[in-house]
Formats: sequence, structure tokens, C-alpha cells
Amino acid sequence: MRFARLARAIFLLVIVGALLLAFYSWARGHPQDLPWTPLSLGEPVGRFTHLKIAELRDDFPGCRRLLDDGAEDYAVLPPVRARDGACGYDDGVRLESTASFGYAPRAEASCPVAIGLFLWERQVLQPAALRHFGRPVVRVDSFGTYACRPVRGGREGRWSEHARANAIDIAGFRLSGGRRISIAGDWGGQGAEAQFLREIRDGACGMFATVLSPDYNAAHRDHLHLDQAARSGWSYCR
Repeated sequence: MRFARLARAIFLLVIVGALLLAFYSWARGHPQDLPWTPLSLGEPVGRFTHLKIAELRDDFPGCRRLLDDGAEDYAVLPPVRARDGACGYDDGVRLESTASFGYAPRAEASCPVAIGLFLWERQVLQPAALRHFGRPVVRVDSFGTYACRPVRGGREGRWSEHARANAIDIAGFRLSGGRRISIAGDWGGQGAEAQFLREIRDGACGMFATVLSPDYNAAHRDHLHLDQAARSGWSYCR
């Protein structure tokens, strides 16, 4: 009887050891999928990327170090205060345009939004454009970032993430060669443009806390809303 119990214990230890070894081997190859590894802009987007970006909301120096590590060209914006503190930001950055890529108007947003845009551009947007059209995106058209207003406009209600420069509304894209793709004009189609737009919407869900598209409601019929709202371990993508 004692020998049988010992054999079972040894068998269980072997199984546990094998599982731990397998997990260790997998984890070494997938650091982006582990909640305790630091965020790296050089790694693929993982299961916890959006949560790691959310942690940067209270770490402006750390957020800027990530942009520096990614060789992102940016400038720090002066703090903004408005509406008795209901609006404004103190972690804003401006993403500088280059000869091959930029935002119109220039993207001026919170640093966590900039991190999300950095990852989205390189890991989702440009690969999708090359796959569908054989050309890169050279310009992203937006409806802007900072706006001191409630969620649905007007003067009352919950404050929008735009009120903290913590969101951007994407309206369309310009490809090299001049071709333009817009949310308003191409979302409802059946061709490559509509497939491209849905692919980049779905891809944004791994690096933004909230992603809203024309599938959400009529108010978003002409743009993608991307924000880094503070949430309890989950993201909303529609």
C-alpha cells in the first residue's frame, strides 16, 4: 500500500514537472501573452497588451520611455486644464509626421493613446494595407483627439475620453499613389476596402480599451473611435 502511494506521488510529480516545463518553454516564446512581463513595442500584441497600456496612464515617464525605445518621433505637449479640472491632460504628446506617414490633423493625444497608435500602425494597419492593396498607408485622416465635451456632446452627461485627450476618431486613410479609403464611404461595401476596414477595426481591439465602429451605432457611421479608458480588466470592441 505504501509503495502504491509513493508511486502515485512520483507519477503526479512527473506530470506536474512536465507541465511546468512545457509552460516555461511556451512562455519564453510568448512573453507578450504573460500578464507580468513588461510591455515591449518590439513584441507582437498579446492577450494582456491593452491592460499593460492602461497601466501607463499613471506613468508618463515610463510611457515616454517606450516611445523612445520604439524610435517614435514625438513632442511632449504642455498640460491643459479646463472646466474646473473636468477636461484637460498632463500626459499629452504630438506624433510628428514623416515623409512616409502622418496624421491629418496632427495626432495630439495622451501618451497611452500614442502607444496604441504606434502598435496599431505597425502591427495592424500597414500589414493590412499591403495585403489588400499592395501599397502602404501614408496618411490617417481623423476628426481629432482632444475635445472638452460629454460623451454625446451637449453640456450634460458623462465626460468623454476626448475630454482628456484619451481618444482619437479615425475617418479614413490615404494610400501611396493617392487612393483614399473612408469609413463613411467604404464600410458598407463588399470589396477589399470594407474587408480592410473591418480587419483594422478588429486588430485595434488588442491595443485599445474601447473600439467603436459603424457596427456600434449611427453616431459612429463615419469613423472608428479608439480610446484608452480605464476599465476593470476588459475591453469593448464593436
